[in-house]
Amino acid sequence: MSRDLKDTSTPGPRQRPRICLVVAAPLTLKAFLLGHIEAMLAMAEVTAVANFTRADDDFPWPEGLIRIALPIARPIAPWTDLRALLALRRLFREQRYDLVHSITPKAGLLAMLTAKLAQVPVRLHTYTGQVWARAQGWRRGVLKRADRLIANCATQVLADSATQRDFLVAEDIVSEKRSAVLAFGSLCGVDAERFHPDQAARRRIRQALGIAPEDLVFLYLGRFNRDKGLFDLVRAFADISMRCAHAQLLLVGPDEGGLRPDLTRAVGGSATRLHFAGYSDRPQEYFAAADICCLPSYREGFPTTLLEAAATGIPAIGSRIYGITDAVVENETGLLFEAGNVAELAACMRRLADDPDLRAGLGRAARERALRDFSADTVTAALLSHYRALLRQQAR
Repeated sequence: MSRDLKDTSTPGPRQRPRICLVVAAPLTLKAFLLGHIEAMLAMAEVTAVANFTRADDDFPWPEGLIRIALPIARPIAPWTDLRALLALRRLFREQRYDLVHSITPKAGLLAMLTAKLAQVPVRLHTYTGQVWARAQGWRRGVLKRADRLIANCATQVLADSATQRDFLVAEDIVSEKRSAVLAFGSLCGVDAERFHPDQAARRRIRQALGIAPEDLVFLYLGRFNRDKGLFDLVRAFADISMRCAHAQLLLVGPDEGGLRPDLTRAVGGSATRLHFAGYSDRPQEYFAAADICCLPSYREGFPTTLLEAAATGIPAIGSRIYGITDAVVENETGLLFEAGNVAELAACMRRLADDPDLRAGLGRAARERALRDFSADTVTAALLSHYRALLRQQAR
């Protein structure tokens, strides 16, 4: 079910709580929140606000979900942002939601500010990583103040990892009293029925990419931008590929920064062993085709890709930053290195390339931990329990 703002109406007598989710991109809903939404619909009326387009109408949304399209742009866009701000304010005043929950920075800033102005009783925002963590000068100050404003307008905030919450508290963005982490962390957990070892998918993807069954595949899966450390990864791969003749590097995801030509040049003479795949709605097949997952990022919240890799039974190499240190137990489920240290990253890659027993052991432990602590059902149950507690507290 979808509607535009012209169709909004004053609700009748309350039978169930009314919850509104606000994000910028519909992809956030599709990739991370569908399981939550399906469970939420059993306890509440649920509305999702995002920058929906006609192309999103063909997606199999959960039955009963109300969708409202608003032009919420991820980058700073003053005129578009003002339109969205006014539209959200009107929506919240008319619909009188019991709880508004925002995810992603721009959506959070617009939704928490307007929800407070509209006196929405429960205002919840989830932090999933800080853009300003690596920014410098005035930009860092502006973005940091925006995150603090979100927290001040919210009645409570969530962080998707314990170390991110610690960082936000230390930076005086949130308070310990009004912040929390669901279960062991993560935005949505991992679906073990979808992410698991799959030999058929492994053969299929490798054959499609021209990768031999015996080759060792390092995988990066996610958005292509510089903060993800992709140039560090290809330089480290260029180093180890000279010593490991069967190593291959597979990069999967949307090239938001137009980085592909520069990445190809950076890998030098190993370009024939660098493989690109665009966005895929079947990431589980690429994890199944890989041997090691790499995330050399400079900033993260809680990286879902590392949970998905773990559930598939492959170890991870990640930078030692908040968020990633929640997803990877060093020397137990994967290896960690200092962000930006290409030599240390290459050493981790060589270590796993040279030791198949270590790879297998780390992969087994990673899968056991993912299924034990980070199942999608566990995180969804924690979110719904949190909603109920906040709504009961407000009712009192």
